[in-house]
Amino acid sequence: MVASSLSISMELFIGPERHQPFDPDGTIPSNHLHNFEHSAISMTFFTYAAFAILLDKISPKAKYSLTQFLGAVAFAQQLFLFHLHSADHMGVEGQYHLLLQSAIVVSLVTTLMGIGLPKSFMVSFIRSLSILYQGLWLIVMGYMLWTPGLIPKGCFIHSEEGHQVVRCSSDEALHRAKSLVNIQFSWALIAVTIFAMAFYLVLVKLYEEKVTYSTLTKEDDLELEEDSDDVESQKESKHGEPKSFIQMGKGYAVMDMER
Repeated sequence: MVASSLSISMELFIGPERHQPFDPDGTIPSNHLHNFEHSAISMTFFTYAAFAILLDKISPKAKYSLTQFLGAVAFAQQLFLFHLHSADHMGVEGQYHLLLQSAIVVSLVTTLMGIGLPKSFMVSFIRSLSILYQGLWLIVMGYMLWTPGLIPKGCFIHSEEGHQVVRCSSDEALHRAKSLVNIQFSWALIAVTIFAMAFYLVLVKLYEEKVTYSTLTKEDDLELEEDSDDVESQKESKHGEPKSFIQMGKGYAVMDMER
């Protein structure tokens, strides 16, 4: 929620030169359309986080399903706005956005699958990796699109409608730049895959698969507490603690039957 609030503030109030995104007549200027698109994504994730906290406190029966539904709405909003982004879809930035959408689709699909398969380890595992990959790819975009020394050969940073975009001097340079973006995406995918598998294998080695994946709810907490109480009472009886009258009666009944 804090990160979403900071993102909204940066897009609508801190980033613009007049510290507000509107024209003097109250309309939205063309150079600030992308600010409203980005802030809408952050607002959706803020809404998801706020209701997730509220549902966790109220704990209705459909808490988990509703939380997954809100997450799916947030990813659907993100996919919609990046797909119909006001920025140029033909340039280098458009290629970054196009590849980002593939990770968003995975996040959206696995979140929807989580509604029907709440205890599936693979669904949660793949969804987590897709969100991790989104964050990594956004960081890569930030460095590669707005760092002059990292701009592909034959391309340059050009100021258009109040924000900087990457333009290429020829079709050949543009094709080369897009190919480099595809290679970066592939390398990032390999890196995330290696990290995920190594992390999983290390955890398996540490815990030897003794821990099974499950969702934790208040009902589960109560069951765990009851089981632990039963185990503790059994241990106390073995160590010579006083037994209850019922337990003593059962013992005498067994002795009579043996006689």
